[in-house]
Amino acid sequence: MDVCRRFLVGIRSMFAKLHAYWVLTKYKQSILLLITGWAGYNSATDHLTTNWEVLCSMLGSLYLAICGSTVLNMVIDRDIDIKMNRTAQRPLPSGVLSVREALVFGLLLSAAGIGWSFLLDGLYGWVVAAGLFIDVVVYSIWLKRRTPLSIIFGGLSGGMPILAGRVLGVGHIDLIGILLLLAIVLWIPIHILTFSIKYLKDYNNAGVPTFPSVYGEQVTRLIIIVSTILTSIDMIVAVHLIGMNGYYFAAMFLSVLSLIGFTVICFFYPSPGRDTRLFKLASTFMFVSMLLISITN
Repeated sequence: MDVCRRFLVGIRSMFAKLHAYWVLTKYKQSILLLITGWAGYNSATDHLTTNWEVLCSMLGSLYLAICGSTVLNMVIDRDIDIKMNRTAQRPLPSGVLSVREALVFGLLLSAAGIGWSFLLDGLYGWVVAAGLFIDVVVYSIWLKRRTPLSIIFGGLSGGMPILAGRVLGVGHIDLIGILLLLAIVLWIPIHILTFSIKYLKDYNNAGVPTFPSVYGEQVTRLIIIVSTILTSIDMIVAVHLIGMNGYYFAAMFLSVLSLIGFTVICFFYPSPGRDTRLFKLASTFMFVSMLLISITN
C-alpha cells in the first residue's frame, strides 16, 4: 500500500510539474501570437497551395521562440509577480518550479526556436531573434520597471511574429509587413492599458509604472480610444493592400466598428465589468482579423 501511495504521489507531482511548465508559457497569449505569425505567412501565399513543410516549420520555430521569451520574462518578473494578487500563484512565486528549472526551460525553448528559425531562412531568423531580444532585454529587463512607455517596445516585440511570417512568405520586409507589425504595436495599448486600469492596485504594489498611475485613468482611456482608431485605420489599409474584399472585407470592417464603438462606450461609461469585456473584445478582434487575413488569399 505504501509503495502504491508513493507511486501515486509521484505521478501527481510529475503532472503538477508538467502543468506548471505549460502555465509558464502563458499558452493563451503565446497561441494568439502564433496565430498572428500564421496570418502573416498566409497573407503572402495562396493558402490553397501552401508549402506545408515550410508552414509547419515556421509554426514550430515561432512557437518555441515565443514560449521561450515568455518563460524568460516570467523568470525576470518573479519578484514582481509575488507582490500582486493576480500573479502570486504563478509557478515561480508559488514555488512549484525553481528559478533554475524555469531558466533552463526558457533558454532551451529560446535556443531551439531561434536555431530552427535560422535553419529555415536567414532573414526570418533575424526577425524572430529581434523579437525575442526586444521582449526580454529591452522591454522586461531595461524598461518595464522604469517607464510606462515600455509597452511600446512590448508591442514591437509582439508584432514580430506577424512580420516574421510575412517575411518568410515574401522573402523580404515590405510595406504590408510593416503595416501588419504596426497594427499589433497600435493594438497593444487596447489590450494592456485596459488591463492596467483594472489591476492598478496590483501594479502599484509591485512598483511597476503604468499609464493610469503616471498619467491618470482619464488620459489612459483617451489613449485607448486613439490607439483603437489608429489600429483600425492601419488594419483596413493593410488588408486592402493584401487584396481582401467582398464578405471578408465587410466582416473586417464590422469588427473594426464594433471595437471602436465599445471603446467609446468604455470611455464615457467606465466600469470594471466593461474594462474586462473590452480586454476580451480586443483579443477577439485580433483573432478574427488574423483569421480573415489568413483565408483571404
